[in-house]
Amino acid sequence: MRPNQFRPARFLASASLLAVIAAAAAGCQTIAPTAETTGTLPSAAAAAATGSSDAAWRRDLDVYGAQYHADPTKVDVALHYAQALRATAQRAQAVAVLERLSMQNPHDKIVLGEYGRALAEAGDYEQALDVLGRAHSPDQPDWHIVSAQGAVLDQLGRHAEAQQYYQTALKIVPNEPTVLSNLGLSYALSKDLPNAEATLRRAAEHRPVDPRVRQNLALVIGLQGRFAEAEQIAGADLPPDQAAANVAYLRKMVARNNDSHKPKPVARAAAGTS
Repeated sequence: MRPNQFRPARFLASASLLAVIAAAAAGCQTIAPTAETTGTLPSAAAAAATGSSDAAWRRDLDVYGAQYHADPTKVDVALHYAQALRATAQRAQAVAVLERLSMQNPHDKIVLGEYGRALAEAGDYEQALDVLGRAHSPDQPDWHIVSAQGAVLDQLGRHAEAQQYYQTALKIVPNEPTVLSNLGLSYALSKDLPNAEATLRRAAEHRPVDPRVRQNLALVIGLQGRFAEAEQIAGADLPPDQAAANVAYLRKMVARNNDSHKPKPVARAAAGTS
């Protein structure tokens, strides 16, 4: 059996990434986007998202790796192997496996979707957009891929376009929490914090709540200066000290950003003497 068709590329930030997203949303230009904010999940987060443990991914890596090297033309084996490579943060190797597979199967939508996602995880956003555009058709859109295209556009700073893709995905799967989370963080990155909060609240209404959705909501609330509320929400999934530390860092970041926008005092020349 093939892997689940194209796990959505998402902006679901873990607590450890709050500072990165917050800097981008607050307009700080000193922190560049990381691969993880494109929807790339580090191995632990990927395992949590798919119900697999890191040990299980390592076993898959061994099993499917051996089968792949014995016969790299088997599509299902190559897809499973690439999936395990991505889950264990071996992104360049996953791209290489899927590039070869896509050349052998240029019209296979699942292969193209997996290849496009791997390219996005590796930071090759322009090529990812090209491949993802070929992974589905207008008459048969795949909401997972449409959402992934939005995530890539967000990484390129094209937030208005990204939001259009998320809205298209939501027409296919109304109230899908992963798409709502992507859209909410896209609003945050374009500094539309009220819409970001409203959208993430919609995502958090779904049960069970993905802890990363709740952390994203805490982030956006904190960016609006409501730090006590942000800490309370973050504390639903994090130890109290970690939730407090995240919010304290966020508070400093917001204060620093506010200070940078204050008018600077004009230096006056000393009065001359005659």
